[in-house]
Amino acid sequence: MDTSPSAGLAAVRRVDYRGDGLVESDLAASPFLQAQAWIDAALAAADERDDVPEPTAISVATVDESGAPDVRTVLMRFFDERGPGFVTNLESAKSRELQADPRVAAALTWPAIYRAIRFRGRAELVGRDEVEAYFDSRPYGSRLSAWASDQSRPAADRAELERRWQEALERFPDTGSDHDVPVPDFWGGWRVVCDEVEFWAGRSNRLHDRIVFRRTGEGTLADPDAWTRQRLQP
Repeated sequence: MDTSPSAGLAAVRRVDYRGDGLVESDLAASPFLQAQAWIDAALAAADERDDVPEPTAISVATVDESGAPDVRTVLMRFFDERGPGFVTNLESAKSRELQADPRVAAALTWPAIYRAIRFRGRAELVGRDEVEAYFDSRPYGSRLSAWASDQSRPAADRAELERRWQEALERFPDTGSDHDVPVPDFWGGWRVVCDEVEFWAGRSNRLHDRIVFRRTGEGTLADPDAWTRQRLQP
């Protein structure tokens, strides 16, 4: 039996990460400022090139009722000094898992620009006013889908999803108003209240930069006094 690293792969693809790196002298004073700078750079890259298609795609890891890890990718819809956040059905698998155990990890990854940010902490619900403001900004069809989908529940086939969407369409006709589709009671958002934020920057020869901020006191991501920072070996 072939147990070599390339077993099962047609070829091993190797890329030398020629990123800008991250040195302490260029690091922002707080994890919020550093993360915001990188998020802004990723958004700008998405406007200029084709290989950063979803710059706010964030992987969210939880644990299920048995303690097994679970992960999925969603879109980050909130980011401020309180932490990153996303929206979802509050009866979805991720929401049920976070209600039972709020420990959470999340990661923004931009392979094309050789950067990633890892967040670790606990999840808390996003305020209803923020959820409603975001929901009203969504395209009409996306608002309908929030009603049509029993997220994470089984579906018989694609036709069932299309039927449920059509029912929502008939229930909430498009009037051109931001308020023609109400926010479902079962729909909301989660925010990661961080205890740790790590910045990864790819470098040549796999000698990458990793700098982590760890919480040492009270305060938001924007409060430098609430955090210490340390370089980690790659």
